Amino acid sequence: MKGCVLGIDGGGTKTVCILMDKSGLVIGRGEAGPSNYQTVGLEAAGNSIRDAIAQAAAPLGEVSLEAICVGLAGVGRSQDVQAVRGLVQQLLSSSELPVKPSLQPPSVEINHQELSADNLLHSQLSILHSSRVIVCNDSAIALVGGVGKPVGVVIIAGTGAIAFGQNHQGQTKRASGWGYLLGDEGSGYHIAIRGLRAVVRSYDGRLGPTILTERITQHLNLNSIEDLVEVIYRRGWGVKQIAALSPIVDEAAAAGDLIANNIINEAVEELVLAARVVSQALFKPEEAFEVVTMGGVWRGLANLRGRFATSLAEIVPSATVIWARHEPAYGAALLALQALSPG
Repeated sequence: MKGCVLGIDGGGTKTVCILMDKSGLVIGRGEAGPSNYQTVGLEAAGNSIRDAIAQAAAPLGEVSLEAICVGLAGVGRSQDVQAVRGLVQQLLSSSELPVKPSLQPPSVEINHQELSADNLLHSQLSILHSSRVIVCNDSAIALVGGVGKPVGVVIIAGTGAIAFGQNHQGQTKRASGWGYLLGDEGSGYHIAIRGLRAVVRSYDGRLGPTILTERITQHLNLNSIEDLVEVIYRRGWGVKQIAALSPIVDEAAAAGDLIANNIINEAVEELVLAARVVSQALFKPEEAFEVVTMGGVWRGLANLRGRFATSLAEIVPSATVIWARHEPAYGAALLALQALSPG
């Protein structure tokens, strides 16, 4: 059987699995449904992880698994890590998967400093040494995949938003990521809900005119702004549906709308603030590092990303803003591979 490692990226929309050989070559990839166990439950999360692994390994026949890293949204506390670790062990013991855990014990000790297991146990990462199972939050694997190593800062802005970083000493810092009710400033939801609120305030006369009114009316095919009540409440719109309207705000800002511009500027300020807090907590002023942007907001709102890069450069000049080099699941596979190597 061919020896390999697995990297899992699980979120609220889908689960991605990367199968990598010990030379670092990707030999399989699979996708399945959501695996944020906080929202879909442990059983459904397990089913998605199993299906993604099976799809990735299907063309290869039976392979020997030597390490696995599972990065899931919703994993932040020690009890989350334990729950997911138990789930992973159960999946790996199943006869249904073509991936079989190596029966031999680890031949090397995991490098604690490089993987920062001790520091990340209580924040983002935890390692079960005996079977080389790594369980972490999805922001940790996004950093490794985006930058290509576990050093730097990742700013994820999609439906939600979070900033996470790690330095050469293994220290970590997180900001934002508290969910749409408590935070996630700068996220797609935050931008879109501000846009919708501006439209209804303008309709009432509590705010000046904005072209957002016309753009939202056309996009949702409304007869009147009052029809928003039907769309948002009675049709049961959730966070994702609302967040999908954020590009409309960005387009209105680019067209010169003052109110939309203010919303985008506020989002930029919040994302820069999160990046600054994380960066200054981990890196010295003269220490160069990379800040990787990941998530749909960065891809869909070009106006916002340009402002972010310019603003961050003014207050953290040692930071270089980059696009992701690899997807988060690739970062998870790298962490699993790293667990096999000393030093």
